[in-house]
Amino acid sequence: MEKIKIGIKTDFITFSNLMKFAGVLQTGGQAIELIEAGLVTLNQQPITEKRKKVYPGDIVVIKGQYEIIVETEE
Repeated sequence: MEKIKIGIKTDFITFSNLMKFAGVLQTGGQAIELIEAGLVTLNQQPITEKRKKVYPGDIVVIKGQYEIIVETEE
């Protein structure tokens, strides 16, 4: 599984924006497809909403291929 660390300067980032920022997906539509297929987890819990807020310390796993770790960027 590929691990990707992403630093954010805000309190949170939405799931779809995180995926685009990480370079994993190019569109929000792709994010919706993965969510509807049940292929995305946030802290080991399935994500069911595209605009789910992701905070520093959270870990998103996509299809068992990517593990995205969100960190605070100074």
